[in-house]
Amino acid sequence: MQIHLIDGTYELYRAYYGAPGALNSDGVEIGAARGLMRSLTSLLLEPGTSHVAIAFDHVIESFRNDLFDGYKTGEGIEPELWAQFPLAEEVAAALGLVVWPMVEFEADDVLATAAHRWSQADAVERVLICSPDKDLAQCVEGERVVLLDRMRSRIIAEPDVVEKWGVSPASIPDLLALMGDAADGVPGIARWGLKSTSRVLAEYGRIEEIPPDPADWAVQVRGAAGLSTHLEAERKEALLYRSLTVLRRDVPIAEELDDLRWQGPKRRRLTEIAQRLGDTNILGRFTSWAED
Repeated sequence: MQIHLIDGTYELYRAYYGAPGALNSDGVEIGAARGLMRSLTSLLLEPGTSHVAIAFDHVIESFRNDLFDGYKTGEGIEPELWAQFPLAEEVAAALGLVVWPMVEFEADDVLATAAHRWSQADAVERVLICSPDKDLAQCVEGERVVLLDRMRSRIIAEPDVVEKWGVSPASIPDLLALMGDAADGVPGIARWGLKSTSRVLAEYGRIEEIPPDPADWAVQVRGAAGLSTHLEAERKEALLYRSLTVLRRDVPIAEELDDLRWQGPKRRRLTEIAQRLGDTNILGRFTSWAED
């Protein structure tokens, strides 16, 4: 079997910025939720889809905000997008999916936990984390745990991570800590861009393994002296930033593997929400239903 672990936050963002907007009868924007419903339906009806769960950031803030004041918050999110998060969770539940709405942790954390927990199960051939997000690239393990970029129909396995970011999956948190990640509010270390960071980490793997004296570096990097100066001045900060970029693999999950088996949408709930979203045609795509 394959397990599909869906980054619902990413999918909703993708629908909001990629699908046509739409207003309900009360003049409220529902286009992203409707786009998500259609997109998830397409995934569920694909051959080979059997075990599925989806995670949402029920709130944007998490435990990481207690570690670093500059970490991302909900500030700046389009109100019309943010208002559709509860509706998106309703859509996923009506479609019969296991839904993880995250509060203390982030959606990425529960996806990382689930991938780690079930990737070694004898019955599991492959875990597909449905997102191209570089943060989740740290979860990739060979060909067994991969990212699925649904928009491009592309699998990102371990060789693809190395090709794209220049480091192995295990070094992705260190890469993000050094070069920064503006989307998550991680500032990074001055002068450490993707090219220089990936070259150094390809040799040393982790921040603490980088020698303090650039003369001892086993790899030639342009501007090594300046890079080293900034890193030594902020090595403590760099390690803090890495603590922000490492995904947790200990999020409490109540479900067992068999609970992820998709048995069809819930007729009453999906009918009601499809009416609210102005797309009852979607009901005709399903031939079997789960109990409400």
